[in-house]
Amino acid sequence: MADAAGRLTKLAEEVLGTPLPVRIRAWDRSESGPPGAPVLVIRHRRALRRLLFKPGELGLARGWVAGDLDIEGDLYEALDLLAGLLWERAATTKTPRAAALRALARPELRAAARELLALAGAPVPPTPPAEEVRRRRGPLHTLRRDKEAISHHYDVGNDFYALVLGPSMVYSCAYWESPDASLEDAQRDKLDLICRKLALKEGQRLLDVGCGWGSMVLHAAREYGVRAVGITLSEEQATFARKRIAEAGLADRIEIRVQDYREIKDEPFDAISSIGMAEHVGRDRYAEYASALYALLRPGGRLLNHQIARRPLADEETYRVDDFIDRYVFPDGELAPVGRTVAQLEEAGFEVRDVEGIREHYGLTLRQWVANLEKHWDEAARLTSPGRARVWRLYMAASALSFERNRIGVNQVLAVRTPDSGTSGVGLRERSWI
Repeated sequence: MADAAGRLTKLAEEVLGTPLPVRIRAWDRSESGPPGAPVLVIRHRRALRRLLFKPGELGLARGWVAGDLDIEGDLYEALDLLAGLLWERAATTKTPRAAALRALARPELRAAARELLALAGAPVPPTPPAEEVRRRRGPLHTLRRDKEAISHHYDVGNDFYALVLGPSMVYSCAYWESPDASLEDAQRDKLDLICRKLALKEGQRLLDVGCGWGSMVLHAAREYGVRAVGITLSEEQATFARKRIAEAGLADRIEIRVQDYREIKDEPFDAISSIGMAEHVGRDRYAEYASALYALLRPGGRLLNHQIARRPLADEETYRVDDFIDRYVFPDGELAPVGRTVAQLEEAGFEVRDVEGIREHYGLTLRQWVANLEKHWDEAARLTSPGRARVWRLYMAASALSFERNRIGVNQVLAVRTPDSGTSGVGLRERSWI
């Protein structure tokens, strides 16, 4: 099977109808494609079988996680070139991103399909990597299913996350005063910005929904003197957060619970922060989420909802979560346009007072996390698995590009449970958050 790379390049260009922007190196050591371009390394013919049995994103993801596929050269450049090809095609057709591979069923491409089958070898579907979420049962976003989804994403080891996130242990978009700032400074500035938007004062009661490893409640209690409750569905996060709080001498001010937001009964709170958690709620449950947080606040209390958003679609019913994200990263996670988020918060009774888009900040944050992972690659793979480390590297690098190219965004929405008197407590010119 000489020159597998050349044959694959010809096939890809025939199916895509355009020159391939990356170079290919195949399992037989043959190479083809533009000199100097990033190299898509196909280590095993099994990668082609994965694509044949699961055309599109899921087949590619399985090949990447299993190590059958790799990128040599600049990962961001390679992903940008490939994503640009797929996005351009998606913009000019009504078919999904997988259209290029599904196109092999067209009569005029049957010869190409036969060639691909010959290159792929034995027609046996490869077993999915162990890191893939298997078939889930039952309705979406029940208490049990949400807990299982959160566990898949977060219970992969606190030591692993410490390598990626750094000492701040904050797993959400940082806030950069300049691109040259350190990740630690940017995460501290983000937490402080949220505290200022919430107008926290000593003695107030704060609820942090999806508290992660406790960084927000620690900052708010230490710097603003609040009493705080942090909730998470991850046992590993809760254990880590409690240890940090005890070491900081703040156990009398902060409580960490393994609890769903739907289970809280000890309201009211003066302020609520929800930072990177609402993406897990799901569109069918978002009205319930917004209403639950509204009910937990005292009149005049503030909510700061920090949430990733996607671009709106002409037909919202066509929205589907990417297979790679759903199977390997955030099971059952869903994104909504920021306009829909604002509308549902208002429908729950909130008065929305401020929306700040910080999309570019997430690109900077993710590139720092990718650099941390690559710097500690061997240890990260040992702490989890090589496949899991590959999931996170691909997910974070691709996400950085998606934020930078305005395919997705992230917003901080400040909302108030304004009382009947109409007194919101928000100053006339409070946008500076001083």
